[in-house]
Parts: sequence; C-alpha cells; structure tokens
Amino acid sequence: MNSSSSTMNEEPDALSVVNQLRDLAADPLNRRAIVQDQGCLPGLILFMDHPNPPVVHSALLALRYLAECRANREKMKGELGMMLSLQNVIQKTTTPGETKLLASEIYDILQSSNMADGDSFNEMNSRRRKAQFFLGTTNKRAKTVVLHIDGLDDTSRRNLCEEALLKIKGVISFTFQMAVQRCVVRIRSDLKAEALASAIASTKVMKAQQVVKSESGEELIVNPFRN
Repeated sequence: MNSSSSTMNEEPDALSVVNQLRDLAADPLNRRAIVQDQGCLPGLILFMDHPNPPVVHSALLALRYLAECRANREKMKGELGMMLSLQNVIQKTTTPGETKLLASEIYDILQSSNMADGDSFNEMNSRRRKAQFFLGTTNKRAKTVVLHIDGLDDTSRRNLCEEALLKIKGVISFTFQMAVQRCVVRIRSDLKAEALASAIASTKVMKAQQVVKSESGEELIVNPFRN
C-alpha cells in the first residue's frame, strides 16, 4: 500500500480531480459545458503529462467521452497542446498499450474533424472563452499564451518558473507540460508575452519563446522580443 508513499500527498489529489472530470464527462448532458469551461481542457492536457499512469488513462477517458460530442471536436483540436500531448502519449515507450490505443483513437477522431476555416479559428476560439473559470466572472479581457521554455527539465526549474510567473501582475493561471517543455499561461489581454519571457529569462537558467498557430493551423515558435 505504501510503496509510493513519497508521492502520496500529490497523486490522490490529481487522481481524484481527473476521476471527477471523467465521471462528469461520462454523462452526455455535461459534455458541451465541460469543453466550454475555462479550465477543463487545459487541465486535461496537463494530466496527459502526469507521471502516474492511472491519471493519464483517466484523463484520456474523459477526453474520449468529450470527443463523442461532435460539436466539441473543433474546439478540442484547436486547444493548444492537445494534439501534441496526445502524440506524446502515443510515442512514449513507457505508455501502457491500452492507454496508447485510447490516445490514438482520440487523436484520429480530432484529426478528422473538419476545420475549414482554420485561419480564423484561433480568434474564434479565444472569443468563445467567456466563462472565466479562474476568476469566477465573465471576462473578455483574458488571453492564453503558450510558451516553449528551454531548460524546463526538472521540478526545481519548474518551481523557479512558477515563482517568476507569480510575480507578474496580470497572470491569471498557468499549467506546465514538462515532457514538451511548455507552459500554458492565462493572462489579461493588456499583458504582453514579452513580460512573461523577461520573467523567465530573469531565472538565468531558462529561456522562453512563444508558440503560435499559423494560418494553416501549424504550430510555430517565435521570439516574443521581436516586434
């Protein structure tokens, strides 16, 4: 029972949170609301990168339920980090076979969803994010920035990163995707990505670049200091 006692304080929390989301997603009546919620998709993307395999599997089950609702698919596919995290689960050699199959199935469903107007998708996607999960109020003045952070490769670096981001006024929330060295940050729209990159550069051991989507829907890494 106590074989993983070193992580006991962390893991039950992650597992209970993701299991709760999975159970909610199992009910077809909840699926649209979950995907429209400000924090659920970024949270599930984060859980796909969790070191505990049951957490990853439960997150994928929740995503599989959500993808059954056709109206959810474009938003899910367009959520930054979604397709990359699914690929990561599929390609990871330590991923159990059943989990890989589940991730592949979700990837295929989302990949085949029709995104005819991909160039305006990002704008439309951010406009839809009205229910402010973290602030508890409707707030149109918030945006999501995805950072690729060179040097984000262990827990101590992640803690440094957290400290740097918490000092910035206007940061609403952030989630880390350690396997792909990324951080998804929700910020007020008047805050620039440059401020986030400066804060991370101030750690002296990490460097941040911004991940954006091109008109064709491909992910690009850009230098936020460049005008």
